[in-house]
Amino acid sequence: MLFSPILLIFIVLICCLSGCSTSQPSPPLAEIKLYQNWELQAGDRVAGYEVTGGLGDISIALQGRSIYAPFNGDTQLDQRRCLYFDSPEVPSYKFRFCGIQSPKLGKVHQGETIGSGETLQFAALRKQPNGTWAIVEPSKTILEKTLKAS
Repeated sequence: MLFSPILLIFIVLICCLSGCSTSQPSPPLAEIKLYQNWELQAGDRVAGYEVTGGLGDISIALQGRSIYAPFNGDTQLDQRRCLYFDSPEVPSYKFRFCGIQSPKLGKVHQGETIGSGETLQFAALRKQPNGTWAIVEPSKTILEKTLKAS
């Protein structure tokens, strides 16, 4: 049975109004278990104010500028909307970027913009033998690669 042109237009209209989309589903959230555990974490709220950093974070005044993938790798968000970056080029490390707007999720190439913001809270994490991640001193070289397009 063939559809009448009016019925076909009606079906297309309903599909468009109901949110038919070719966009990709959201990637799963990162679940990073930290070796250290503090009461306050980036993304928490205290007296109505958002906590934007914590012990081990480096604060960078981006003033609306972009940050870039330091290597080829992958990005994903956690439940607090911090962006995590990992790469096979540095397999035992993850880099956490909090305070980023319009993050680029999924596969990224070295030098590709992965977000922007007013203030970046950066942390470097190293995988521990028990599978958790410890915040470690960040490398100045990694920060420079993140802050300058290559």
